[in-house]
Amino acid sequence: MGSQGAGRQPKYQRIAAELKAAIDSGEYGPGDRLPGENDLMATYEVARMTARQALGVLQSEGLAEARKGAGVFVREFRPVRRRSVQRLSPALWGEGRSVWAADADGRDLVVDPISVTEEDAPEAIARVLGLVDGARACVRRRRFVLDGRPILLATSYLDAELVADTAITRTDTGPGGIYARLDEIGSRPVRFREEVRSRMPTAEETDRLGLAAGTPVVLICRTALAADGRAVEVNDMVLDASAYVLEYDFDA
Repeated sequence: MGSQGAGRQPKYQRIAAELKAAIDSGEYGPGDRLPGENDLMATYEVARMTARQALGVLQSEGLAEARKGAGVFVREFRPVRRRSVQRLSPALWGEGRSVWAADADGRDLVVDPISVTEEDAPEAIARVLGLVDGARACVRRRRFVLDGRPILLATSYLDAELVADTAITRTDTGPGGIYARLDEIGSRPVRFREEVRSRMPTAEETDRLGLAAGTPVVLICRTALAADGRAVEVNDMVLDASAYVLEYDFDA
């Protein structure tokens, strides 16, 4: 039954699947050149367009990249393992570390640019934060670049009145970031809720994240809640799906 299904699969997809298996097995490692169109044409006895489509699959999935005049190579970028539970532990930000530093795991992480404004929050977010009519939000926007590659866009919304005159309103929030500063004003986050979904990116997201054609994005909306149940931050994130592994570890 399985072979019949495979037989109906287009040739370029079967070739792409074999190349992906070779990458997974280590036959082709990061930075290695993959067989070119001519090689694939000869090996699989297919037309050039079929070979090109097969290599295109790997590029669209973020596994390979084309280098002009040199061929197609296995991407050297190592996906980020985002440990969603551990990274939000007070043991991390309570000690002055950044939750994003936990994701970077010692790699070169740059947050650029960072903008902090006071503005009206979208209606749905204002409702979660409990903002009354006319209340403004402190909005922090930033892009995360790891090893020279943009991987994440993040926008945080907080009650502007709550965080007034704190480092949260500045680009540099200080050791431990937003959550450490919220703790200092009596709004320590004690619980988090994340909603995860995916879609294709907008033109702006494609440009800002430098996404290859066909690469989807993962959307994570995280709400930080204080001990009294108040939402003290809503963080909307757009992740390059090819750059992340999402890991959730919890007790049964």
